[in-house]
Amino acid sequence: MTSPAIDNVPDSAKRTDKLTVFSWAMWDWGSAAFNAVLVTFIFSVYLTDSVGAQIDTARTPAQWLSLSMTIAGLVIFAVTPIMGQRSDTRGTRRRSLATWSFLTFLLMAALFFIRNDAPEYFWIGLTVLAIGTITIEFAEVNYFAQLSQVSTKENVGKISGLGWSFGYFGGIVLLLICYFGFVAGDGGLLGISTEGGLNIRLVAVLAAVWFGLSFLPGLFRVPEIPPSGEKASGIAGSYAKLFRDIKELWNVDRNACYFLFASAIFRDGLAGVFAFGAVLGVSVYGLNAGDVLIFGVAANVAAALGALIGGLIDDHVGPKLIILTSLFILAATGSAMYFVDGPVAFWILGLILCLFVGPAQSASRGFLARVAPVGHEGQLFGLYATTGRAVSWMTPLLFGVFVSLIGEGDRGGVLAIALVLLIGALILIPVRDPKSAEPAH
Repeated sequence: MTSPAIDNVPDSAKRTDKLTVFSWAMWDWGSAAFNAVLVTFIFSVYLTDSVGAQIDTARTPAQWLSLSMTIAGLVIFAVTPIMGQRSDTRGTRRRSLATWSFLTFLLMAALFFIRNDAPEYFWIGLTVLAIGTITIEFAEVNYFAQLSQVSTKENVGKISGLGWSFGYFGGIVLLLICYFGFVAGDGGLLGISTEGGLNIRLVAVLAAVWFGLSFLPGLFRVPEIPPSGEKASGIAGSYAKLFRDIKELWNVDRNACYFLFASAIFRDGLAGVFAFGAVLGVSVYGLNAGDVLIFGVAANVAAALGALIGGLIDDHVGPKLIILTSLFILAATGSAMYFVDGPVAFWILGLILCLFVGPAQSASRGFLARVAPVGHEGQLFGLYATTGRAVSWMTPLLFGVFVSLIGEGDRGGVLAIALVLLIGALILIPVRDPKSAEPAH
């Protein structure tokens, strides 16, 4: 492997003007339609609560959803490294991003056909949502790898933060449109019929169109990368090359390997903040269903502002300090939540959590972009996705263990999240900041 890509991307593959950066960040803006609207707040709730009411099995609909997402995660874990590697080798990063984004768009639109009046719709919906989780992750590997094409070593933190903030703001706007237009009351302000789940099915169509229109600008502005010059191989050859490159990365740049390990742990904790936040808000701190959605909007605002501000600071102090500061504040805040009660305390401490989730996520992506060897960005971001999936069981497992051991309802779960974040921070401490290796200006 060679020198970091952020310094050595060929001129033909690099474009850093403001319009290109904006166009690239629009993919983040659009992906919120899948992550926030379909997976987190609206369609998955419809699938498990309304459509799932039609099934009669030993497992609950939520358990089936968890199982389907686990299977999807295993596929992502196994395939993403060679997906990025093959697009790097063949010079098809933009084409791969377009292909997987378009397939995700089709799957999102297909959710329109998931009614809530027959059990078979639940299984179809579950399958479509799980496959969509896989395709959008495949697209994201190539999108993340493009960060080195639209930024320089002087502004990579700022550009990464801008993208993350676009994603959060996109989620805010679309959630508000969906809630007031289609969900609130009886079919929203548009007065759409709720028979057969029509209003929620139309939300899926809106989300698909939102994502489809958002990913197009980047496809026209961000250049395609040239082939790496290495011989393309089949699937078996790609895995063999993957293990050779991991061994080489370990021998040449163990710092990158240590970061991948540390980031896998703390990113699982960051994911836990959003995954369990709504559950804790209702079961421990007394929020109602309407409050949860409003809090979700406020949480996205806080995370977006945090990512934007953190990205600006990142370019001056380096990503490691941003990540560590955020993680220690998150761990302290999560621990404090164990001792408080009521909606007001949840709002205050919960928003502090969200404020520091954004910069930690953004700086983590910027850290990897700084150390990714030229021509191997897609593969390294594939490993980034894979290592994250490898420990994605940690926070949910500890959450359940702490809830069982402490025995105060779900309250003990906040300590589990805080512990994972603290462990990730401690492992990150000896990792060298890539900015410290940059020559002084």
